Amino acid sequence: MGNAIRGDDGFGPAVARRLAAASLPADVEVAEVGIAGIDLVQRLMDGYEGVILVDAIDHEKPPGTIVELEPTVPDVTGLSWDELHAILGDAHETKPARVLLMARSLGCLPPHVRILGCQPETTDAGIDLSPAVAVAVEHAVGRIGAIVSSWRIGVCGMTATETRR
Repeated sequence: MGNAIRGDDGFGPAVARRLAAASLPADVEVAEVGIAGIDLVQRLMDGYEGVILVDAIDHEKPPGTIVELEPTVPDVTGLSWDELHAILGDAHETKPARVLLMARSLGCLPPHVRILGCQPETTDAGIDLSPAVAVAVEHAVGRIGAIVSSWRIGVCGMTATETRR
C-alpha cells in the first residue's frame, strides 16, 4: 500500500517491486494496491490464507523503523450504516485498519493478517525514498519471508514460533 510519488509513502510499492523480482512459491502473490484500498478488498474476495499489508505508517519512531503489528479486526456485523461509515470513513482513503475492517465486514478477511509499517522521514512529492527507508525495504522483504514461512509451517500442522513486536 502507498503512494509511489510521495517520497517515503512509496515504501509499500518499493517492497512489492522487490518481492515481485524475487523467486517466490507459486502460491504466494504480490500485489501493489496503491492508495485505494478497494482493490485489495476485491483481491481478498478471491480467498487467501493470509495477507501482509506493507505501508508507511507514522509511529513517531526514527525514520526507517519497521513496526510489525498483528491486528485484531473487530466484527462490524450488525452496525447501522451510519455507524459503519463512521468507522470506515471514505473507502477511497487508504489506511490499513479501514481496509481490514472492510474485508471483515464483507467476510473475506483471511485468518492470518500482519501489517508491516515503516516510519517515513518525508512524504513530500518525489519518487525517491529517504536513505533510512530505502534500507528498511530489504529488512521488510526478509521479515515477510519469515512470516510467510511461519504461516506455511503452521498450515502443515507443525508449531511455528516467531518474535512479535
